[in-house]
Amino acid sequence: MQKYCLALDLNNHPDLIAEYIDYHKNVWPEIQKSIKDSGIINLEIYNVGDRLFMIMETDDNFSFAEKAKLDAENPKVQEWETLMWKFQKALPQAKSGEKWILMDKIFELK
Repeated sequence: MQKYCLALDLNNHPDLIAEYIDYHKNVWPEIQKSIKDSGIINLEIYNVGDRLFMIMETDDNFSFAEKAKLDAENPKVQEWETLMWKFQKALPQAKSGEKWILMDKIFELK
């Protein structure tokens, strides 16, 4: 199993942030299926202000490249992603079209 942490910012408008959170209380079933089908075992999103953190636990076969390929071929995922861009803004480190940025782990208490 692998664990990843990613970050993303939201447009800093209280109504948009509230709407984004509401969408994530009822994520479309097709989106949940696409997440599971890609090898993601658990996925959590945390929010503070306009910042989001995502923690993903994946099986050993998970690949970001394969997930991106599957998402690009799935019209429902593309519909969801287009809708979510209304709320999201890319971090300064993001490449063109990139949303969630993989974070580097700098500490772990064992």
